[in-house]
Amino acid sequence: MSNNVDISENDIFQRYPETLEKLLEDHTTHENIFWATDSYTDKGDGFQYHETITIDKITGNNGMMIRPRAIKSKEEQIGRTKDMAEVFTPSWVCNAQNNLVDEAWFGRKDAFNVEDTHAKTWKSTVGPIQFPEGKTWKQYVRATRMEITCGEGPYLVSRYDTTTGDFIPVEERIGLLDRKLRVISENTETSGEWLEMAQEAYKNIYAFEWQGDNLLLAREALLTSFIEYYQAKFGKEPLLRSILYIAYIISWNVWQMDGLKGVIPGSCKNGIKIVEHNLFGEVENTVFCKGCKEETYIGHNGIYCQIRDWGLKDPKTGENNKKIRFIDLIKK
Repeated sequence: MSNNVDISENDIFQRYPETLEKLLEDHTTHENIFWATDSYTDKGDGFQYHETITIDKITGNNGMMIRPRAIKSKEEQIGRTKDMAEVFTPSWVCNAQNNLVDEAWFGRKDAFNVEDTHAKTWKSTVGPIQFPEGKTWKQYVRATRMEITCGEGPYLVSRYDTTTGDFIPVEERIGLLDRKLRVISENTETSGEWLEMAQEAYKNIYAFEWQGDNLLLAREALLTSFIEYYQAKFGKEPLLRSILYIAYIISWNVWQMDGLKGVIPGSCKNGIKIVEHNLFGEVENTVFCKGCKEETYIGHNGIYCQIRDWGLKDPKTGENNKKIRFIDLIKK
């Protein structure tokens, strides 16, 4: 993989065509993720707000159309901020906040890096990460982490600074998943063990996002990071079947959702007229969403998003990796 922060959909499709298909999947709707933005509507059919993102719309001449925010024009950045409150966080701030998470887990500061708040940067610690008594590196890898309204996913993986576009070398990355992958590389020797624990790491990070293009960028960044860390450890790319499986995990764990409602964005029905039949003939009723009306996260008539709990067995089928509604986690 190159140091280019903008991952080309053409490149992914040419090298791993099935992988791009997986990165576009929505397991709740059983279709592809959709645009959920008006940024591309001027391109005509196939690019409208509610239309799904398909491979033919993001490859070929459109292979560089979806770009990270940092290299979009200032006009487009301002427009998206006004329309969708899209504001991205500098990597040094992501690092400072992620460090607080690890400080609580490790019981000490500076486990992964030392911050320089004046220079707005950091320096990674030297040598393998030391774990506190009673905790292991495998427990850290399996600790659940989630980034809400993730945008391009800078709290999970930090291939580049989302505000400047500067590429960040593997050894200096600060994302929550980056840290797990660093720990795995420090504590494994064989490819098989590395891959097994990397899969565990990906199964234990989650994120959701409204806009389809940002979601795809986040998914691509997570997949590319997997390849880059494997290359840094073993000097070659992982096999295609390993890449495909990580893409499959990502397509479940990083999903499209209205975070205030727990549903597919815009799927609630409000003011929709439906015709019902009873003993007296046809009756026309207008449907409204109770959850939207009461501004709560329950009672919506939209499509509730499903994710996988990779460690939970379905009591009905006996299968592992039970599908659950994200909203049900909030209730608990």
